[in-house]
Amino acid sequence: MQHKNKVTQLRTNTFRYCRFSLVAITLFIGNTYANVTSDDAFIKEHKLVERSTDILFWTQEERAIGFKSIGRMWPTRVVAKSNNAKPMVLNDIGLSDITYEVEGKKYTIEDFIGLKSAIGIVVLKDGELVYENYTDGNDKNTRWISFSVTKSVSSLLIGAAIKDGYIASIDDQVVDYLPQLKGSAYDGTSIKNVLHMNSGVKWNEDYSDPNSDVSQAGASNGITLINYVKALPRAHKPGTVFNYNTAESNLIGELLRSAIGNNAATYLQDKIWQPYAMESDALWVLDRPNGVETGGCCLLASLRDFAKVGQFAYEQLPSPENSPLAKNWLTDSVTPSDTYPNYGYQWWLENDRNRFRASGIFGQAIAIYPELGLVIAKHGNSPQATGPSEYKTHEKALDAAIVARINDM
Repeated sequence: MQHKNKVTQLRTNTFRYCRFSLVAITLFIGNTYANVTSDDAFIKEHKLVERSTDILFWTQEERAIGFKSIGRMWPTRVVAKSNNAKPMVLNDIGLSDITYEVEGKKYTIEDFIGLKSAIGIVVLKDGELVYENYTDGNDKNTRWISFSVTKSVSSLLIGAAIKDGYIASIDDQVVDYLPQLKGSAYDGTSIKNVLHMNSGVKWNEDYSDPNSDVSQAGASNGITLINYVKALPRAHKPGTVFNYNTAESNLIGELLRSAIGNNAATYLQDKIWQPYAMESDALWVLDRPNGVETGGCCLLASLRDFAKVGQFAYEQLPSPENSPLAKNWLTDSVTPSDTYPNYGYQWWLENDRNRFRASGIFGQAIAIYPELGLVIAKHGNSPQATGPSEYKTHEKALDAAIVARINDM
């Protein structure tokens, strides 16, 4: 009888637990559906799909919804996670009590995430997740648009293509892989020149000017991109002047696809995303349904996975034997070019330090601090695409405080 009572109690508790779990799951799905439905209504009301070409001029409020919804608005190709992908588990080392100062006033890390321009922050130490925080409406599953962070990812794939023998040398001519550009200003330009953004081809990267090259063709691919850059004049001899140029990163995407005979998303999946066991599927925006990826923009991924991209890059610095990249690729990538000391192969570099970062407009960043085994990744929504802002000031101060705390441990 006592045994029977225990079985009955066990069944009752199991039923209650299952009922509680079902309610919790239902509430989660319901809230997720409600958020998506609300976001879709906002997108429709503000005509964000129809205004896709004006993405650089969306309001901050529109970007807050639009930037996390790109995968439902534009054509994309999936970068599938591996079957053995496991979520990172937080190892709390006490970063939540970090404070920093801006103009003599003390702020907390919670104050940073409370900024209107902040979306999320993930910190990795020696490959472990040690801090994570997001603004309301965003979480570890949010796939935010990366903008020029994608440039650094494309650079990694060029390193993989060299390792695989699809590209013979970084000194090869661009026209060897894109013969359509023969006779243009890119004739005589090397892949290395394009990676360093010192091709000498004239280009205007003013995000605030709707008539600039980047506003007109910054998201172009395929024939549209080739036809646009073919018409650009030469301003300088290749390898002599640095000029930040998103079209050149898009050309890297064109060159990569031409060399490997495949799309960039699948190559990223096969070389990095699955072998490195990224947590979630990523999406790479296409120029049209079933089209091609933009080499200089628009990989959509969770902040955890962008942080893991930074961790992957850090781990390639010693050029391990099992690296999917060409020998010394990362070391070469973060070596300053002859024309600009703060830029390598599509990576931004810090002066006098072995630190580098991938950066995108409106506050996207993956910062790598090799001497500390530290990666700090952020999604952002700054008021302007580039230039000084309250967010940038706070970001710089917070990063310095995190680095100081890690350095003292």
